[in-house]
Amino acid sequence: MNTVLVIALILAMAATLFALIRGIVAFLQTTKEELNSPEGGPSRSSLKQNRMMMNRILFQAAAIIIVAILLLMKGTG
Repeated sequence: MNTVLVIALILAMAATLFALIRGIVAFLQTTKEELNSPEGGPSRSSLKQNRMMMNRILFQAAAIIIVAILLLMKGTG
């Protein structure tokens, strides 16, 4: 069981890093024209940034939950 949780933790951490990097790349690709566009709504890159950062938060929460489970199992075992 510990092995499965450790593998899941590594995958959650890798997914967190991947989402973080994609969010930063989307942020860096934002142009001045997109920021000053006359459209009323957010641009595509802004939506992508938000989606990637929300994914990062979800993956990070999953990693924290897995760590908590591992610590609880270690404390009772």
